[in-house]
Amino acid sequence: MIRTGLAALALGALALPALADTPPPADAQPLSRIVATVEANVADLAFIEDVSWDDDGYWEVEYRTTGGQEVEIKVDPVSGQTR
Repeated sequence: MIRTGLAALALGALALPALADTPPPADAQPLSRIVATVEANVADLAFIEDVSWDDDGYWEVEYRTTGGQEVEIKVDPVSGQTR
């Protein structure tokens, strides 16, 4: 019984950070459009490495250039503009 309670407590604690995250606004563009905009506007883009939602209210897009440089940009979810 104690093991079950501890397991439930541990699982609940793991879920708490996810509940604290703020989602993109209701009028945000679809993520697929944000990615397509980045692909269209970065001339030396080799590939997109990661896209994540930042609690500051922006998409963080990490990509590599054709020269191997790692770049991180923040993109407004509504306008699609780089911050």
